Amino acid sequence: MKYATTVGGQTFIMDVNRDDQVTVDGETLAVDFFSIDQVTEFSLLLDNQSYELLVNEADGDYQVLLLGHLFNARVEDERARRLAQSARGFAPTGGELQIKAPMPGHIVAIPAMLGHVVQQGDVLVILESMKMENEIKAPRDGVVSGVRAQVRQNVEQGQTLITIT
Repeated sequence: MKYATTVGGQTFIMDVNRDDQVTVDGETLAVDFFSIDQVTEFSLLLDNQSYELLVNEADGDYQVLLLGHLFNARVEDERARRLAQSARGFAPTGGELQIKAPMPGHIVAIPAMLGHVVQQGDVLVILESMKMENEIKAPRDGVVSGVRAQVRQNVEQGQTLITIT
């Protein structure tokens, strides 16, 4: 599974290859990572160097105390990052806007109904992909002028789900 980890404004792409190996920005590293106290204290063995970490997590944001330095990190899995990027994409302020599926999946719910007034960030569709539910949100304010998907329907990437004006 790939993750984008942002620390101090710099983003690193991490790929967890297997339990004992990760690739960070193309460099493969041997790792061993386990919890010491089952809560916040961890042991990390990274390329034969041992480290103790204190980690506090809240909603994908992590505070990591390592070697006396406190780091703030944001971790997003590849799917969530792609969804967030598509939501931040170009959204014209007027006219018709088609909201498309960012990945293939299965429609779980459609909270937005024809004629509903929506605000930027409102959940329009819930799309299940690879056993994860993903919220497709309105990129701008508008009115739902078309619903082109149905609950329990399988959809392809790029397929129009909702139209807002």
